[in-house]
Parts: sequence; C-alpha cells; structure tokens
Amino acid sequence: MFLEGLDELDQKILERLIKNARMSYSQIGEEIGISRVAVKMRVQALEKRGIIEEYTTIVNPDKISGALSYYFEIETKPNTLEQVIEILEKNETITQIYRTTGSSHLHVHAVASSNEEMEDLIQNTLDKLPGLESCRSYMIVSRIKDIKGLRL
Repeated sequence: MFLEGLDELDQKILERLIKNARMSYSQIGEEIGISRVAVKMRVQALEKRGIIEEYTTIVNPDKISGALSYYFEIETKPNTLEQVIEILEKNETITQIYRTTGSSHLHVHAVASSNEEMEDLIQNTLDKLPGLESCRSYMIVSRIKDIKGLRL
C-alpha cells in the first residue's frame, strides 16, 4: 500500500512494529539494514507526526471466562448525536465507537464481564439515550479476522 510521506524504510519499520510492538530498535535495524539509532530516530519522527499513536496491549475477550462481546448499531436524531457520543464515551463497558455513513449512525462495540453487566448497559444507558431512533444489538460469537490499525 502506498502511503504519501512514508518512504520504504518507514514502511518496513511500521510493518515490524505492527506485528510486534515490543521489537527492539536493534532487531528492526538488523532486519531492514540500518542502525539502531537510525531506527529510533525514524520511530520518534513517526510518533511526532502522529502516524504512530500508541503502543498497547490488546486483551482477547474470547480468552477470558465469562466475557461477552457485543456490537450495536445505533441511530439517533441528528440534533442529539453529539450528546449521545459524550454519554457513550464515558461508559467503561463500551470499547469502541465509530461514526458511520448517515448523519446520525453509530457502530458501538462493548465487552462485558457478565450477562448482568451487558443488560445494565442496555437498560440503563442505551435504552435511555436522548433522541434514540433505533438500536440493534448483535452478540459476537467468534472472531474470524480482527486486524488492529492500518496494514501496509
């Protein structure tokens, strides 16, 4: 994939960090043929430009006993969309919020530790959203392909 502003070395560095964010600068340098210091400088430049936003640990909810993953398709009245987003952002059960096509559509992911926690989210948060037009929920039974971030 061509990304404007990224040369071949930056792309190679990103490919390795996407696969393993714990890879050392030395390891990356050995694989792509530049020094550890050059890798470090390039990574810092990518961070400064906002291309690399963060390094994180991703916990697989499928591997935690009792964890439930759901996604919701939410439609609100246009004049309440920003208020709805603020409410959803504050809820710890909600892990991701995406605005989709249409003026007031949201795609929301949630992970709960139990049926009771998910029921609480639905009854006390989602059902009470201002301007709610519709809310469809879907339980995720298995992850087939789950790519985080951009693939180069």
